[in-house]
Amino acid sequence: MPEQYLEANQSRVGPPRPYEQKLAGALTEIFASGTHELPAIITGLNTLGLNAPDGQPWDERRFRAEMRRLGE
Repeated sequence: MPEQYLEANQSRVGPPRPYEQKLAGALTEIFASGTHELPAIITGLNTLGLNAPDGQPWDERRFRAEMRRLGE
């Protein structure tokens, strides 16, 4: 049986864009601080000054929609 493993970017169709890299870095920083609850993640993104794709501050609706879009 072949060894199973997770390839970190297995669902990508191309290299991450600068926006995606910045968002990933911000989320990594937020998670590394021990934050894991959605309201606190959103506060963290807004505190870091990273706006949602529409240029507005993050809220739960925008965050969920963006994660859904990026996961497609």
